[in-house]
Amino acid sequence: MKILIVSDTHGRHANLEEALEREGAIDLFLHMGDVEGQERYIEAMTECPNHIIAGNNDLFSQLPKEKEVRIGKYNIWMTHGHNYYVSTGTSKLRDAAKARGVDIVMYGHTHKPYVDIESSPMVINPGSISYPRQEGRQPSYIVMNILADGQVKFEIKYL
Repeated sequence: MKILIVSDTHGRHANLEEALEREGAIDLFLHMGDVEGQERYIEAMTECPNHIIAGNNDLFSQLPKEKEVRIGKYNIWMTHGHNYYVSTGTSKLRDAAKARGVDIVMYGHTHKPYVDIESSPMVINPGSISYPRQEGRQPSYIVMNILADGQVKFEIKYL
């Protein structure tokens, strides 16, 4: 199963379109927030099942602020992360994820990609596909693959 994970598009879709074209067929699409009213457009663009949550810039959105989904054998918690102060680190987010009993927590907000699969729960941030802030400032997203044996693999990709 191939899953495309993005965050912080902020109403700009050219890079998302490029990522979708590069990746070809995907089975699921996950967005960690800050779509700025463009969720219907993104849903139509992805042409597959998707889960989109609200971020701190989605002020009047009807999107859920957080969401738990099951993908394969993994319980995944999606949150934008700003309510857990992720700009200063992931400790509050990790504590909340442990309390929820999830296998993987995914977040956005920092505009910096991050993958920690060594901890429990695993912590994933695709960065921003529109406004990157990490060194080098390359737009980023993550491809998550669930392999035939049920194991998960994450790959940060840059445009």
